[in-house]
Formats: sequence, structure tokens, C-alpha cells
Amino acid sequence: MTRLLEDKVVIITGSSSGIGRAVALAAADHGAKLVLHHLGPSTAGDIETLVAALPESTQHTTVSGDIADAATATAIVEAAQARFSRVDVLVSNAGICPFHAFLDLPHDLWKRVQDVNLNGAFYVVQAAANAMAAQVPRGGSIVAISSISALMGGAEQAHYTPTKAGVKSLMESCAIALGPMGIRCNSVLPGTVETAINADDLADPVNREYMTRRIPLGRLGEPDDIAQPVVFFASDMAKYCTGASLLVDGGAAISLQ
Repeated sequence: MTRLLEDKVVIITGSSSGIGRAVALAAADHGAKLVLHHLGPSTAGDIETLVAALPESTQHTTVSGDIADAATATAIVEAAQARFSRVDVLVSNAGICPFHAFLDLPHDLWKRVQDVNLNGAFYVVQAAANAMAAQVPRGGSIVAISSISALMGGAEQAHYTPTKAGVKSLMESCAIALGPMGIRCNSVLPGTVETAINADDLADPVNREYMTRRIPLGRLGEPDDIAQPVVFFASDMAKYCTGASLLVDGGAAISLQ
């Protein structure tokens, strides 16, 4: 297999589970050096399990902290520079999606989702971009995990969908702002992927059947289905891609079923 990320330093936020974990494993298979971010003590065991699953030769370091705190973004990038002296790729993945009805949506929950999903993405993208712009040779790739929800609404996701639209828009603006520095910015928009975020929803047989039925490829997504397009955007195979958003949803967005 061609190793598309050989010796590239790749930061992955929210890498302890789900899509972030799959991205870490895929990037390691492609020869990357990893900076693995996770929330803290509650996810430490998951990070240890991930590290144990990496190829033995994988160079890595781990950083914990709440991505909603700008200081965490600074610490992540500083950890990458301390361990590997540069930053080549950022995968901004950390996010939450606590389903909740709209009419009684608590204001503190609204704010928390904005802080993690959108503000957190901004903080880490800005910190990584500054590092990429200052290093020699400068440049790099930033890939943000948005969502199909950036393009459509959800009855119990009114606090979530605006953040994912914002992440997509952030990448488009950053592509313009950072392109002259050789920094590419793209987003990946997953459809329904089986992770801990939606486990309760998909445990309902009716919901599961409905979600599966409306996907032309006939199955729900798996985290690795998203990881592989992320590797593409991170790699030099996508060297002329910036400001792009790739919908990875098995065809759900075009289905009327």
C-alpha cells in the first residue's frame, strides 16, 4: 500500500473514539506521526486502547483538554512542535451532538454545543495555521469534520446543525485566507455513521430501519468510511483541493425514500 502520509505530523482532535479514532488508525497505516487529542480522564482509557492498536512503529504523543478552551488548542500545537518540530496536517474532529427537542432546549446546552463544535474548531484551526505559516517550508493541510447536517435540519439538532454549517463555512473562508501560505482547508461531511454519539438513536429498530432504508448504498456508515477521505484530503493527492466539501453519506442526501 502506498503510504500517503509518510512522516507527516498529523494532529487529530477528539481522537479517542468514533471517527477520530478511525482517522488516527488510517493515518498511522499511511505512515503519519500522530498527535492524539482527547478530552481528559474520562477518555484516557480509550486513548490507551487506541495507542495499543497503532502499528508498533508509529511515533505519537497525546494531549488532553477541553477543545472549547482556546488554551487547549495552543497546548495541542505546542505538543506537536515539541515532539516533532512541525505541524503538517490538522484534522479538526472533536464535537458533540446531544439530541434535544427545540422548544425546551436549555440555553446552556446551546452554548456548550457552539463552544465545542464551532468555537473549538476555530481555536485549533487558528493555532495550527499559525504554526504552518511560520514553519519552513510553510504550508499544510487542514481537514474539518463537518456533517450532512450542515446542509439540512433536524428536529432535535437545532443546536448542532448550525455548528456544522459553520465548520464548513470556516473551511471555505480559511481556504481563501490561508491559500497564499500554502495551507489547504477542506471539510468532510459524514452522513449517518455508527458511533457513540448516535448509539441510543440507532438502538431503536424503527429509527435504524428508516435511516438505513433511505441510504442508496444500503447500509449505515462506519468510521473508516470517513477516515479514508480524510487521508485523501490530508495527502498530496489532494494538493490542488482547497475550499472543498466532500459529502460522504452513502447517497442519503439525494434520496427521497
